[in-house]
Amino acid sequence: MRVLLFGATGMVGQAALRESLLDPGVTSVVSVGRTPTGAQHPKLREVTTPDLFDLTAYVEALNGHDAAFFCLGVTSAGLSEESYTRLTFSLTILIAKELAGRNPGMTFVYVSGSGTDSSEHGRSMWARVKGRTENTLLRLPFRAAYMFRPGFIVPLDGIQSKTRSYRLFYSALSPLLPLLHRFFPKAILTTRELGHAMLIVSREGAPKPVLEARDLRALLLRG
Repeated sequence: MRVLLFGATGMVGQAALRESLLDPGVTSVVSVGRTPTGAQHPKLREVTTPDLFDLTAYVEALNGHDAAFFCLGVTSAGLSEESYTRLTFSLTILIAKELAGRNPGMTFVYVSGSGTDSSEHGRSMWARVKGRTENTLLRLPFRAAYMFRPGFIVPLDGIQSKTRSYRLFYSALSPLLPLLHRFFPKAILTTRELGHAMLIVSREGAPKPVLEARDLRALLLRG
């Protein structure tokens, strides 16, 4: 399986990259992002560009993939709805439309978030924008598309969030993370599990396109 990965330097993207490189069934990984990951592996090719809206800078890297893991994301804190929509909806759909035209047999995995508003009309700005993004992605002509809505994610293997406030939060909570994962397995996933779930749906599919944490847990138990 040939994997295309966006956002490999974020916490979720690091998980997707690690699991993809470890998986013997993955033959190649192309990472597209603004900054290099620092990882080195025979299967990995990195493409960096300062402006992901400029498709001409990396369009050739979009060809010939079986699965795309879209892990790009920004926090809505401090952003207007217009700015958050541009970075969350507009960029995602710009890239996804190009991918769908070039790779009609592709499975597209979008990492959204728990609480996303599929109605697009709720009070939470970020949830509306994520819902609009999900709904638009599901209408594109991919072979399959899956919206991941993980809840709390436990970072393993040295993986860290790029957001400072999140790093501080995880650091303060770290002594409790193993217990939380043990006692709330349907609501909490590790980075290993999240990356593994992406590979499972790319190979085997899933019963439905929108997958909450409990659905991802069921996939992992099945796989």
